[in-house]
Amino acid sequence: MNLNRRQFLKLSGATAATLAVVELGFNDLQAKAATKKLKIAESKVTPTICPYCAVGCGILVHTKDNDVIYTEGDPDHPINQGALCSKGTSLRNMFTSEKRLQKPLYRAPGSDKWEEKDWNWMLDKITSNLKKTRDASFIEKENGFTVNKTDAIGCLGGAALDNEETYLLVKFMRGLGLNYIEHQARI
Repeated sequence: MNLNRRQFLKLSGATAATLAVVELGFNDLQAKAATKKLKIAESKVTPTICPYCAVGCGILVHTKDNDVIYTEGDPDHPINQGALCSKGTSLRNMFTSEKRLQKPLYRAPGSDKWEEKDWNWMLDKITSNLKKTRDASFIEKENGFTVNKTDAIGCLGGAALDNEETYLLVKFMRGLGLNYIEHQARI
């Protein structure tokens, strides 16, 4: 038999792999039994939608003891059929990262430091600033026409909002008198 170097390496590799499986005692039943010990074996699986962009890929989130232990693409989802981009693949880190913010941060005007604040305080601050700005810039009439608008506030929606949330957001912003309403998916 006349073998060149490449053929010899292929034959040697195939022989070694065969011997490893057959002679070294690889037992497929033991391997199957060991899969029951995987970290996701007893986890609760919850289907969800990726929050990063407007595509709406399906993700399966595996949780155990109130902790996210694994995320994967949903193979039954019609949009991504189990595939995920790099952001969707790293979704677990959004929940488990030590750098994840747990409380809102506030930086006072002129300050160079961020302070942790309570959610109720933060929502009160946002609503008071919104009302103060709207009241200071509200225009009831323009050129003899009733306009009821403010040009001092704008709204930018995010791609993770679905149609219903976007509809409610736009209704709320129009109710405040905003003209400048935009959506991230269109930019």
